[in-house]
Amino acid sequence: MHDLIPSPRLTAVRYDIRGPLVQRARALEAAGRSLYHLNIGNPARFGLHAPPHLVAAVTAHLADSEGYGHELGLEDARAAIFAQQRARGARVADSSYVFIGNGVSELIDLALRALLAPGDEVLLPCPDYPLWSASTVLNGGRPAYYACPAAQGHLPDPDALAAQITPRTRALVLINPNNPTGAVYPRELLVRLVELAARHRLLLFSDEIYDGILYDDARFEPLAPLAGDLPCVSFAGISKVHRACGYRVGWMTLSGSPARVGTYREALHLLSALRVCANQPAQWAARAALEGPPTIAALTAPGGRLHAARQAVIDGVAASAFLSLVAPAGALYAFPRVRADVLPAFDADAFALDLLEHEDVLLMPGSAFNLHDGRHLRLTLLPEPADLVEVMRRIERALRRRADAAAGINPAPAATAIA
Repeated sequence: MHDLIPSPRLTAVRYDIRGPLVQRARALEAAGRSLYHLNIGNPARFGLHAPPHLVAAVTAHLADSEGYGHELGLEDARAAIFAQQRARGARVADSSYVFIGNGVSELIDLALRALLAPGDEVLLPCPDYPLWSASTVLNGGRPAYYACPAAQGHLPDPDALAAQITPRTRALVLINPNNPTGAVYPRELLVRLVELAARHRLLLFSDEIYDGILYDDARFEPLAPLAGDLPCVSFAGISKVHRACGYRVGWMTLSGSPARVGTYREALHLLSALRVCANQPAQWAARAALEGPPTIAALTAPGGRLHAARQAVIDGVAASAFLSLVAPAGALYAFPRVRADVLPAFDADAFALDLLEHEDVLLMPGSAFNLHDGRHLRLTLLPEPADLVEVMRRIERALRRRADAAAGINPAPAATAIA
């Protein structure tokens, strides 16, 4: 008997957010260890639940959700999404240009599958959310990464990005607000990126799943209104802003001149039909989310839990001898960097494992987001602020051990199996 050989495309695919480090964490927990989980943006795990009006909308329509639904999504939900997009100024012909999926994850894969031929290139931010890279590869494309370094506030340089465009480049992906960095793209930058896409006839993909999660004076600018007639696919959903990840309800809206996007829309329709339909009961939450009372601002405003959690990380970095940080302006993450001038020899992958084994803290190294400078760490802002204060203390302690070892100083023993 021969082993079954998986598709060779999988050799270039990784999703470390649920990868080997997480498997090790589960083994430690099975052995009785208690861990701080900072690896994933899952609000319910941290006691942040879907608003009652979403729960009520789903519950009230369970009896209406037992059969297959429309392949594009519940008509009531698509009408609400269409209305929101038009109110923002997006050029969307009608609700048949709205597609609902089992989370944005499914729709990213579907959108790329409808576009790519083997060898086509997709411009992706570096660091990226790894599902974008994986879906590009699995659909025969090639990721081409454009830099969003900390030195530039984790924002891209449009001129440097333009130099990467080739005859095979088909699309430009933006993640705004950004995961993993927390960057929020200013309007002026978005306008330049739209101009670039127009000049090179690129399809714009704008991942806006964190569109309402903003801190202090940050302002979210949707891309579709700026794109106008230019083909643009905007992604959003209820998982983050409305704390309903498990409902698996996301949507994408295709905007632009109908004459330019019509054939692509037909391809998306075909692929939507092939999966029959998305989860029916949870789609009833879409209208409630978009038209019901806003609930995220109470968490992100000064005095709110997410704002306080963010501040705990900012303060921890400010007090650190080893870390620097571009303060996140949006989303649910911080992306600190270990300073090269203080700790020249540093490997974020090895450090993340050491932190898990000896400090009971699970977070992600920057390599999980296709960034290979070896110095960044991503942690979620969802835990209680007091827990993040403790996490930052443990990160500092682990970094101090590294620095002492590098200097030949006998380090203090690691605190293994902390309660």
